[in-house]
This record gives sequence, structure tokens and C-alpha cells, in this order.
Amino acid sequence: MFKLIGVIAGYYFFGFFGALLGLFAGSFIDRMRAYGSGGMNPLQNALRQAVFLETVFVSMGKLAKADGHVSQDEIDHVEQFMQKLGMTEGHRQQAIALFKQGTDPAFEIAPTYNRFMAVCGHTKHLKQVLLVYLIVMALADGHFHPAEEALLADIANRLGYDQAAFKQMLDMVLNQSHFAGGQANAAAALDDAYKALGVTKDSSDQEIKRAYRKLMSQYHPDKLMGQGVPEDMIAMATEQAKEIQLAHDLIKKSRNI
Repeated sequence: MFKLIGVIAGYYFFGFFGALLGLFAGSFIDRMRAYGSGGMNPLQNALRQAVFLETVFVSMGKLAKADGHVSQDEIDHVEQFMQKLGMTEGHRQQAIALFKQGTDPAFEIAPTYNRFMAVCGHTKHLKQVLLVYLIVMALADGHFHPAEEALLADIANRLGYDQAAFKQMLDMVLNQSHFAGGQANAAAALDDAYKALGVTKDSSDQEIKRAYRKLMSQYHPDKLMGQGVPEDMIAMATEQAKEIQLAHDLIKKSRNI
């Protein structure tokens, strides 16, 4: 009941992202009434989710335009993203408007990330998921342009990652993508697997296990939702976790552990 009220009130007063805020707040209130609060602040989480989604779409537009040309593959990637979120046509059009706003060469990304950090800056997992989604977006057209890497590095810096941490995450996500679709690229699968976990062939079995568990923990649905990742986006995090699982399975098989 409160979910519907929240959507209507949020959309009436604030438009698309007000509706999202109302949806998330209403959902949390409904859950609290059904199961108890569990110490959760529904309005705070709802605000995080709304700001997260706004940042995602604007950033996707900025990233798509970074190399000077928005490709059809990048447009298709955003369309698939919206489909997974189950957006209505009206909300889809407003998300597209945000994406287009990001593609405007005159658009400055700094205020967006100032707002994101003010609302979500203390949520490590939320920052990481955002950066991972944007790296995946940069790979959508099959080419990783230097301008895209430069923009991602700037975004990573605004999120609090130093150059070394960004490079490590970039390398991990690039290699995790080789395991997408249920199987690895056979040409250099084992090398990719080590890089996907952020370890090396010289790492001990215990170090590999720790790295694997840390990564899987970062994509745990309850932890992500608790920090503000919208429920509809948990499936995308699950896909990333599957790629990590495949990489780990390959390493275990090669080591007989």
C-alpha cells in the first residue's frame, strides 16, 4: 500500500526520481510493517538508491560520449540496463534524458559526484558497484578508448580511489568480463582468472581463497541492498559474482584444491 502511495506522491512532486524515491521508501515502510524495522532507515536508503540511479545514467552518457561518438552497442547496453530495471515507458524516457544530458560535451560531471559522495560517500560497496558498472559500460562496444579510461580514472578519484586501486579494479573487471556468458576465453583463461581475482600465480592457496571470499562478499545481495543498491539491480551484481565464481573454479581446478 505505502509503495503505491510513495510512487504517486513522489512523481507528483518531484517527477521520475521522486517516484523512485517514493517507491523505495514505500517498499521499506511496507517491509517494516510486515517484518519489523530491523534498525533500517528507509528514507536514507531510498535517497541513496535514487541518487545512485541518477548518477548511473548521467555517467553512462558521459562515458559513452568520451571517445566523441556514442555507438549503437553503447545505446543497446543502456537499453538492456533499463530493461533489467523493469522501467515503465515514462520512466525510461526520463532515464534516457539523463543519459543524453551526460552526452552533452558541455555537461560537467563534478556536481553529480559531489552529490553522490554527499549522500553515498560512506558506502564502500555502493561506490564500488557504481565504478564496476561504468567499466562494464566502457567495454560495451568492444573498444576501451583512452578517453574512456581517463574519464573512469577521474570518476574513480572522485569516489576516493587512488590510481593504484583504480588500476587494480580495472584489471580485475576487464578479466572478469572474459568469463561472461558461462565460459572463459580458452586462449589465456588461467591468466585471466588470476587477474579477475586480483591475485597472481605466485599467490598461496590461502591468499586466493581470501581474495575470492572478499570479492563474493562485496556482491552479496543483502549487503548491497543494505547499502543502497536498488533491488532490481541485484541481478546485475549476481552476474558479476558468477564471473568471479568461474574464475575461482578454474584456479581451483588447475591447483587441485
